[in-house]
Amino acid sequence: MTSIDFPSGSPSGPAASRVATGAATLRSPTGIFLAIALLALTVIAALPARAEESLNGVALVIGQSDYRHIPALPNPANDAREMVKLLTDLGFDARSVSDRDAKKLARDLERFVEDAEGADVAFLYYSGHGIEAAGENFLVPVDADLSALDDAGERLVAVSGIIDRLKQTVPVSIVLLDACRTNPFPAGAKLRRTPTGSAEPVGAGGLTLVRGAKALPDADKAAENLGMLVGFAAEPGRPALDGPAGENSPYAAALLRHLSAMKGEEFGAVMRMVTEEVYLDTRARQRPWTNESLRRFLYFGVSPDEPAGDDALITGERRKLLLTISTLPDVNRVQVETAASKDGVPLDALYGVLKALGTENIPEDPTQLGKVLDAQAGRLKDLIEQNEALRTDDPEIARLSASADKAIREGAIATARKFLDDAVARVEANTGTVDQAETALKQRRLADAAVYEKRGDAAALGFDFLAAAADYGKAADLAERWDGKTFRTLLSAQATALYDHGNKTGAREALRRALDLYQRVLESGDQAIQTANRGLALNNYGVALQSLGEMDTDSTTLKDALDTYREALRWLDDGKQDTEWAYAQSNMGTVLLKLGEREGDNQRIRDAIEAFGKALEKQDRARLPRDWANTQNNIGLASYALAERETGAGHLVAAEAAYRLALEEFSLEKYPVEWALVQNNLGNTLNALGTYRNDPAKYQEAAAAFRAALEVRKRESFPRSWATSRLNLANALSNSTKFDLGTDVLEEAATALRDAQAVFTRKDFPVDWASAQNNLGAILQTLGQRRMDQETMKESASTFRAALRVYKRRDFPLDWAMTNYNIGNTLQLLGGMSNEPARYHEAVAAYRDSLAEYSREATPRSWALSKAALGSTLHWLSNNEDGTQSLKDAIAARREALEVLTQDNAPVDWANTQNGLGMSLINLGNRETTARYLNEAEAAFSASLKVFTRKAQPLQWAFEQNNLGDVHWNLASFGGGGKPEYERAKQYFELAKQGFTEAGYLMPIPLTDKKIALIDQQLAK
Repeated sequence: MTSIDFPSGSPSGPAASRVATGAATLRSPTGIFLAIALLALTVIAALPARAEESLNGVALVIGQSDYRHIPALPNPANDAREMVKLLTDLGFDARSVSDRDAKKLARDLERFVEDAEGADVAFLYYSGHGIEAAGENFLVPVDADLSALDDAGERLVAVSGIIDRLKQTVPVSIVLLDACRTNPFPAGAKLRRTPTGSAEPVGAGGLTLVRGAKALPDADKAAENLGMLVGFAAEPGRPALDGPAGENSPYAAALLRHLSAMKGEEFGAVMRMVTEEVYLDTRARQRPWTNESLRRFLYFGVSPDEPAGDDALITGERRKLLLTISTLPDVNRVQVETAASKDGVPLDALYGVLKALGTENIPEDPTQLGKVLDAQAGRLKDLIEQNEALRTDDPEIARLSASADKAIREGAIATARKFLDDAVARVEANTGTVDQAETALKQRRLADAAVYEKRGDAAALGFDFLAAAADYGKAADLAERWDGKTFRTLLSAQATALYDHGNKTGAREALRRALDLYQRVLESGDQAIQTANRGLALNNYGVALQSLGEMDTDSTTLKDALDTYREALRWLDDGKQDTEWAYAQSNMGTVLLKLGEREGDNQRIRDAIEAFGKALEKQDRARLPRDWANTQNNIGLASYALAERETGAGHLVAAEAAYRLALEEFSLEKYPVEWALVQNNLGNTLNALGTYRNDPAKYQEAAAAFRAALEVRKRESFPRSWATSRLNLANALSNSTKFDLGTDVLEEAATALRDAQAVFTRKDFPVDWASAQNNLGAILQTLGQRRMDQETMKESASTFRAALRVYKRRDFPLDWAMTNYNIGNTLQLLGGMSNEPARYHEAVAAYRDSLAEYSREATPRSWALSKAALGSTLHWLSNNEDGTQSLKDAIAARREALEVLTQDNAPVDWANTQNGLGMSLINLGNRETTARYLNEAEAAFSASLKVFTRKAQPLQWAFEQNNLGDVHWNLASFGGGGKPEYERAKQYFELAKQGFTEAGYLMPIPLTDKKIALIDQQLAK
């Protein structure tokens, strides 16, 4: 007889709680930095040199951004949109397609080859993912997943086939592949051209040499075919960059900028310009590669507008520079790259200096060349700073100065000198009596600055940080010329106000502006900033980096913040600057904690706790109560993070103790914002303790803590904090529903999550949005289960999958694993409702995905829960199979889970897994018609009753009584137990019936009554 599973199905998924971190601490350093402006790329196109012969060209532009199963790419759609306009302007009959699946992509390429018949030139541009295996390059459709590698001939597109078709069809072919990005499939993945073909490893880097890119050997064909050009965004086997989100890839940007040079240059020369443009734009990290077999010089197109005015002069000289760079040997390149990196000057500009020297005058001795480059790099740095420091009321001088700065950055040194010559001529023409008024003006400007500063202070007190920043900025502008120390103080105040606004509202632009200002302070040449104040300035810069990094899905900015804090600690003297040293130490701990959570690195989290402990050594509670309490809060956060990854309640107990210590200093009356922060974090810990101890009172305490926090965290004043606490309240409410069978509290939890999503949009707060999606999926899962509503369960699965759009495995490995685990739970339950074995198979795949990141060593509890859930799914899958292998696999998975889960470290999960093990053992015995598994099954059910007591959890207790009845029924039926075993089975079934009645769960009672009646018939014989 098959046992009855708990109504909750498999153990509930670990919904992610977004825990508000402790605030990093800003200090006010002094100093100045002369900021260097970023250049905007000019979008231009091309012109033919052969006006007497117009070429007939067709073009296909493909942009693949919205990948469904592998990492999406933000920029190919932008690249395609601008490239098709460019090619149309050049005279091509151009068509653009985006986000094509395998069938549509193949059809698009087939149509392109057909359109190329009768044309002179066919131009194919592809931006998206590309991979290489066994010497062949493949374009990746947007619907490709890991399974596509098992039938690459049908589900991917081979580049060599496209090239072969074009060579047969059109005299000149140009194929540009902006597809050399890092392999999007898991490391070690293998590709098969056909399902039965041999497996070849997928390359880890970019694409490789294209086969078939040379001219056709056939004499007649050679007369018709003028060759082709195949261009890669990066050298073969090397990855290329996608560029900043919302812009163009470096390769596309270079094409857009330089194809117009074909008005006077042959196409091969233009592609050399493109190569060096990308090389410079990426600071030598990427260099395109071109395989050219053209048998004639190629000119084509109708010229769109070229840059005008100053931009035209700069672009003209830059193109000559790019062609010069293309002739330089690699040894010279390395030396230029080294010198530019050492002095932090633009690579473009230093190459321009070298060009001004003249390639024929470059010293052959590497040491001598190094000295020349180092000297010129120093002069170049000074020149850039002087250009940017120039202040003038004359708009013409300002324009000429800005153009000179841009020209220097782009390596157009001669053009920059012309602009500056013109500026000097204008200055000399306007020389007057300005100096006579300077003394009086200084006193007036500093007095005016003080007024702006005071108004800024008042605005900051009223939380109007943008107004404060504007006033500090005006004050800094007034003071800059007259008093360096005052200027640096005001600049730092402006940066801090922008940081406060960005941190409060999530405005990234404000944080970026703050970073620019802090950088100006850090780069001051003043001696004071090089000693004690430098450590403070670095701390502040790190805080702004940290705040911005916490909003990004990528961890690069957070790692930059960590490095910045470490540098700050090297400058701060922990003997003379204890307070400041402790600030930087604590801030470093918060970044280590965040990185540890993202990367699943428990050691980083332990390092965070160590950093917080060192900070506490310098934070005397009596003298610095606020700092001391803030660090206690951070210790609580780190302890909580470890508790999510390791078994046992020790870390949770430590977290609760730390939060309660913090609340001894953070009172509602004195520190309302900090008090609300700690209440929120304490609520998360109480929520987790409720799960660990299976204690409804802890869930109620957690909900009370979140509601207390929300008394301060109003949406209009603290939107992000309000949304965080609403999200966390939803978690506590959802967990509390495990002790009742209603849906009202679940509906309240769902409302709280949707409230949070009104603030945590995917665009502005992708990580928080994904967390809310994940938690909403968990609530929908429970609602669907209780209502037996398949549509709600499908919505749950869809909501979890939406979270995976942000929780990419490479960026958030543990969140990715957690969400796959939750998807598995929903699919398992949906399989039971729909009686569709396919759902169980999908669930098994989801659990195995989670186990690809969860490991017994690093994340033992999550690993064990995934093993237990996998066992549960295999158990139910076995009901739709004839053999016993799935049941045996289920038993093995549950036994593995029980090697980690114990009654002490995870009592509820341990009891659930014991229950599942017993069920699988009974079913295996039924299949094999043997009693040999029944003793172990009975032991498993009896063990679970140590947790599932009649008083604490009557419903689970009733199910275990039922399952023990099944054990003794089977012992009586084929175990030889006879009448005594039937009588014991009946006793258990009667106890189960009582438990179901007490719990108010009447659904199983008819089945229990039927079992009792059957036993009575046996006993009557």
